[in-house]
Amino acid sequence: MFQQSLYLSQDNHILHIRNINTSANGIPVLMLHGAIENGKIFYTESGKGLACYLAEQGFDVYVVDFRGRGLSTPKIDSDSNFGQHETIVHDIPALVEYVYSRTKQAMHVVCHSWGGVLFGSALARSPDLLPHVRSQLCFGTKRRVSVWNIERLLKVSLVWNFLSPIITKRTGYLNAVKYKIGSDNETHQSIIEGVNWVKSKNWIDPIDNFDYRGAAEKIDWPATWHITGIKDFALGHAQDVKLFINESSKNAARFSNLSKKGGYKLDYDHINILTSPHAPRDHFPEIVDWLKQH
Repeated sequence: MFQQSLYLSQDNHILHIRNINTSANGIPVLMLHGAIENGKIFYTESGKGLACYLAEQGFDVYVVDFRGRGLSTPKIDSDSNFGQHETIVHDIPALVEYVYSRTKQAMHVVCHSWGGVLFGSALARSPDLLPHVRSQLCFGTKRRVSVWNIERLLKVSLVWNFLSPIITKRTGYLNAVKYKIGSDNETHQSIIEGVNWVKSKNWIDPIDNFDYRGAAEKIDWPATWHITGIKDFALGHAQDVKLFINESSKNAARFSNLSKKGGYKLDYDHINILTSPHAPRDHFPEIVDWLKQH
């Protein structure tokens, strides 16, 4: 297996992309992580994770570190003044065009959590990207949180919606690594924009009032598979995943909720759906079959 780091220079920052493959001629797969994460949710340098599994199956994989995360530079700090708007409007279109220009092939796009919201927003806003997309696969992706349980109260209502905006208003960014609530940090602006969507029924850009839901209804979505786990109680609960399906790719979507009762080895949660050592022998082969069908 071959791994290399690629770098896409933008105006005042550089995006890191991890390219993993066994054949440079394989069908490209672009992978997008979620909030308080980076691309390592998909791979390790020793060859573990979904990205490496797909590379072993012949795909040409490109794992992104969003602006300021992972090996992208400059790192997020108190002076970082960008939010998710810049990712949707500038970075994701640039990444899709970069992979297409490099491979000359349409790509599959695999997202975890909030990464699926950002990519869905980019497609709705920039439908000229659609010819470059074969399919999209989302793990635990929800835009708003409607479910009520203890985990939602602690992780979403208390930490994300209430404490994070207060902390970041003072510090300029959320040091999620220091507080041990994530693998990477977030800007204050990203959190403000994200909280806005998590709490609202409206899918409207808080920066320029672009109507994503209205735009989503007018495009032909690529084949889409939303997967979550039965033990994902708040960050990608089945109820909220279905809400996002209904406002985005409902006419093109498949949905799965992985559990022992459904024949899988684990009752999966928001993270181990990608990181469990059981996954390569459980649902990863199904994913490969689905991607090859599209």
